[in-house]
Amino acid sequence: MTTSPSLFGITNSNRDFSLRAAWGKNQFNNAFPVALACYMDHLDLKPVFLKVDGDLHLIHDAIAVTELLNIDPKSPDAFFSFEVDYQPFQKMVKGTLPRIDLVVQSTATDQLLCRLEVKLTALPDNGTADLPDDQFGCEIVVRPDTIVYQALSIAQSFQGREIDLLKILQPVCKGIKNWGSEEYMAKKKKELVDAVWNVVASGVHQQKPLVLQPVWKTVGKSATLADNCLDMFVWSDVALLRLYADESIKDVESKRIHRPMRSVIWLLKMLYDFAQAGRFSPKSITNQLSYSARTDKAFAIGGASTHKYMKCVELTEPRVLKREIKNIILGGGQDYLSPERRFDAIIVNSLLKYSSKDYDS
Repeated sequence: MTTSPSLFGITNSNRDFSLRAAWGKNQFNNAFPVALACYMDHLDLKPVFLKVDGDLHLIHDAIAVTELLNIDPKSPDAFFSFEVDYQPFQKMVKGTLPRIDLVVQSTATDQLLCRLEVKLTALPDNGTADLPDDQFGCEIVVRPDTIVYQALSIAQSFQGREIDLLKILQPVCKGIKNWGSEEYMAKKKKELVDAVWNVVASGVHQQKPLVLQPVWKTVGKSATLADNCLDMFVWSDVALLRLYADESIKDVESKRIHRPMRSVIWLLKMLYDFAQAGRFSPKSITNQLSYSARTDKAFAIGGASTHKYMKCVELTEPRVLKREIKNIILGGGQDYLSPERRFDAIIVNSLLKYSSKDYDS
């Protein structure tokens, strides 16, 4: 029995979960999903892998956690680093490389094995809470650094053949006279989205996991977890592009550049600069191409829109049960959570229903 606070499967880490400081909002929101992934591996449950097929349709597959992390999470060599930069990408970046939510490393070889963004999402969101269970959806909020790592992930697939990427992008990007002009770029929306589809098509056979998206399900709008409450989705780099590029064409006739379209432009500019020079400047691109909107987030897409991509049995009836949370949060770690935060309060209230004698072996 674990006596100090900890999270299932995260034995070696740059965070010490026996300390209260490791259980703050930002820390818990990216660490708990990793513990959930480790627990699902323990149960031999595979996350749902969202990826793009050869016809550019978003499809569902399954991915083992070992394949996702590129190491058996039970291995004593698995080291979980949270909110660090992924150094192999530095050579493709001018300036500072932003941090990513999770980097997994082998302590035996010092090799960096994977890098993932983490999006912990509530099911349902406000926009779908009044709908039937099988129409519940999650809002996905994506930060600019996610677009940077998406661009780097796709660019990595073109290392050594940058000319191929340049051939895809140059017909559209070479003629752009003023990337920073909202009026000018708004007239090119259709061309920009067409260029995105060409990038998606070129990356189908090399797509890689990018976003770890756990869902936690409540009973409608209530503060009560559903009995079947936790599951895991994984977006590939090009699948995420499919999501917000589809959203961007909803306003294709508008003279404004809204956030999904802005994210399309950011990605294309990053990839175009990489194709020409082998690297790009993330901060300059996101700051200079703001189109009068704040850059604290790239975009947010509500559950009514994400549902059509994520719809499956696992979304309607998540596979990890409420009573199993006590097997993921260990050693009284819930006492370090902040009850004013919705997810924290719901977890604490759920765990109060189970005594220590109920812990699974």
